[in-house]
Amino acid sequence: MAAIALFQFEPYCSRDCGAGVLSALSGLHEITIITRHDLSLDHLSHYNMVIFPGGRGDANDFKHLLKSKRPILKAYLEQGGTYLGICMGAYWADQIYFDLIGETRCVQYITRPKAEIRRSFPTVVRAEWQGQSEKFYFYDGCTFIDSDPSIETYATYANGDPMAIITGNVGLIGCHLESELGWYQSQTMRSAWHDLKHHRLLAEFVDCLLQRGQLHENNSISASINMAPLGNATIEIENLRAALQEIERETSMFTQGTFKKIHDIARRALSATPRVRVKSD
Repeated sequence: MAAIALFQFEPYCSRDCGAGVLSALSGLHEITIITRHDLSLDHLSHYNMVIFPGGRGDANDFKHLLKSKRPILKAYLEQGGTYLGICMGAYWADQIYFDLIGETRCVQYITRPKAEIRRSFPTVVRAEWQGQSEKFYFYDGCTFIDSDPSIETYATYANGDPMAIITGNVGLIGCHLESELGWYQSQTMRSAWHDLKHHRLLAEFVDCLLQRGQLHENNSISASINMAPLGNATIEIENLRAALQEIERETSMFTQGTFKKIHDIARRALSATPRVRVKSD
């Protein structure tokens, strides 16, 4: 069970979308609702993941409300946190907003070649999710272009553009897997109701992203370990392991908050740190 921060700020990351995320994940993870006033590095360090769900807004709104938080989100990811963006939250990963995914761009799917939807309204679109065809709730969601080849594509729209991706410790989804029955208001849409199957897909995506985040953090730890000077490598690694073991012992009784995160970091670092056998003469 991970500690997850769910960002809410009506209408940009709406209560309806947040309620859908809570419905899909609350039985599996510990979820806390946060606002833009909680977007500090100290506060976010308590969470394994921050989720920015869907809503409404534009670039000018972002500049006024959240642009100053960009360095905080980037630092949070560098320290091992994970970011999940859904629809509006996925758009905000773009370089003109939080700038979390390098040269990859988040653009309106309705503007893309061969897109079957050409205007902004609530509907459903067909997409392939891990090889399975599904109709997903869609409201002017994004796709991802000029992608790095290392990006993992989880789902594609009907025209072949990515609908859901993971890159490093950032996961982005263009459609609304968190959608609930009340969102499907027309008869045509009600026939596409997923009966909570998409909630399960969202939960699986979150678990996979959390695992990628741990791998990203462990790789960073291993890289820093490998930078030790060769002449003193054995001593440096043994001292590091001793320090990490002490940190792990001192924080093992804590089950939440900053100390739990420190304990988890120490435990993962110990698993990534090589054991060194010192030869005696």
